[in-house]
Amino acid sequence: MSGTTLPLKRRAPVRPARVLLHVFLAGTALAWLAPLLWAVFSALRPYGETSAKGYVSWPDKLSLDNFVHAYQQSDMMHYFGNTLLIAVPAVLLTLFLSSCVAFYVARFDFRVNLALLLVFTAGNLLPQQVIITPLYRLYLLTDLPGITASGKLYDSALGLVLIHVAFQSGFCAFVLSNYMRSLPHELTEAALVDGASVWRLYWQITLPLCKPAMAALATLLSIWIYNDFFWALVLISTGENMPVTSALNNLSGQYFTDPNLVAAGSLLTAIPTLVVYFVLQRQFVSGLTLGSNKG
Repeated sequence: MSGTTLPLKRRAPVRPARVLLHVFLAGTALAWLAPLLWAVFSALRPYGETSAKGYVSWPDKLSLDNFVHAYQQSDMMHYFGNTLLIAVPAVLLTLFLSSCVAFYVARFDFRVNLALLLVFTAGNLLPQQVIITPLYRLYLLTDLPGITASGKLYDSALGLVLIHVAFQSGFCAFVLSNYMRSLPHELTEAALVDGASVWRLYWQITLPLCKPAMAALATLLSIWIYNDFFWALVLISTGENMPVTSALNNLSGQYFTDPNLVAAGSLLTAIPTLVVYFVLQRQFVSGLTLGSNKG
């Protein structure tokens, strides 16, 4: 083997297009992170310093006082509880109803199969602002004695749960139906031959195979419903019933608002969504591509 040399591999030249791509991606990531970093920087500074020196200045002191004051003044734990009271039932009910629709559309053949799925999906194309007035009047006139404290859907957690279920079910049914179509039909056919009922086909055979899709959708729904600000502002009038995103108004005074305090409260409010994302990151990312394959 003496006297033999292995040929050296030549490095592939760096293409300008690849350099531009990396520069573009880095700039885009920085643009998305800039508001978050600015909010952290503002929340760590006292308002007296920023009012005297301006926000674009070198800080003399950084502390967590704004976070402590925001947590205490806004009664954040109470509003976190309100959010859980809305988000958890809404996510569970949306997944259950949309999976039922998806199972019926994906595993049974009938004439209006595609039309039924289009009806559910079309609801996502309707701007939510269009139905503010009729929905507001409907919630005020709907009597549910014994279910809500006031007997009305308006100003109740149940009203927010129902509106979230209505708007999110179409997307979930679309994703789950495409995922269920990719499952082998032989499984359900064999179960039918053995005398399994339709409910057993759904609950014990199809649904366990859809756990990856259900986990991804649960992650997405949790973040979407938790971050909702619009419907809570429209359909909730009592301050104590508001979710945590709308309760940030408690940090705004009648004549004066401390923007540093509001920034600290907003960051505290965002912590649960960050925790959900990092814990269920794989399901969250896979949820972007679920349902793209058609069986």
